[in-house]
Amino acid sequence: MASELIAVDWGTTNFRAFRFEAGRVAERREAPRGIMQVPGGDFEGTFLEQLGDWLHAAPDAPVIFSGMIGSRQGWSEAPYVSCPADLSALAKLHRFETRSGRTVHIVAGLSAVGPTGVHDVVRGEETQVVGFADSAVVEPRLFCLPGTHAKWVTVSGETIQGFATAMTGEVFGVLSQHSILGRLMEGDQDDEDAFGRGLERSGEAGGLLHHLFGVRAEGLFGAVPVTGLRSYLSGILIGHEVRAMLNQAPEGPVTIVGAGAVSGLYARALAAAGKTAETVDGEAAAVRGLCTLAVRAGLIQGT
Repeated sequence: MASELIAVDWGTTNFRAFRFEAGRVAERREAPRGIMQVPGGDFEGTFLEQLGDWLHAAPDAPVIFSGMIGSRQGWSEAPYVSCPADLSALAKLHRFETRSGRTVHIVAGLSAVGPTGVHDVVRGEETQVVGFADSAVVEPRLFCLPGTHAKWVTVSGETIQGFATAMTGEVFGVLSQHSILGRLMEGDQDDEDAFGRGLERSGEAGGLLHHLFGVRAEGLFGAVPVTGLRSYLSGILIGHEVRAMLNQAPEGPVTIVGAGAVSGLYARALAAAGKTAETVDGEAAAVRGLCTLAVRAGLIQGT
């Protein structure tokens, strides 16, 4: 069994690679070469360009990918696994051989069907969560993964029970950059007071669509400064998301998987909703998950 591992978190925007030796990260690389930034869909060329020296130096090291590289728009589609899904199911990796003769393994995405029969999918974030799967933990735990498409994942023991997606980040981008709401906005600095007012507004009567138009109206009359409108909009959207997701979530604290300012905004929104939250680094979670699945799949020996 190999003692080295090459693991790649290859998403829509970024390419992050980790070279493991004896279960520890020995080297890390990152490039803005997500699947949407690969000219002509030449994934193998990008792979060799970024990691050719690693592959040459460790010809027997297994290679494992997670993220959108396994999507229909990626290099080779890894079929979805239906929830509930335990580590054994996720460790059945999609395997294929590159033109250069290297065997590559891709973590499958997850699919779920909500209470009303509507489908949902996740690809990439499941790897960040599986590193926290623990057979000794009986009570369900809730993970929040902020992003363009925020994911809320419920884990019980070693099983991902289900998840739900909110397009909060993408909707924020569209509204602030391509709608009438953005016309009054000035600057891109965070305004804590305006964000807090947005959170409060999200809990009031009227509904999301009414609250959204209020962003423009409050700006027109100076009730919210134009430099704070972006944060006010963010507070409204995140506030609505958090309330909706908590209504269908297990009791107990929430683990936020991410880093930076956005994770802090979610922690504040959760606190306003009466939930305690801890935050863990998203990249560290991805590394932990990739290593966990590589061990479960028998690619490397556990430490």
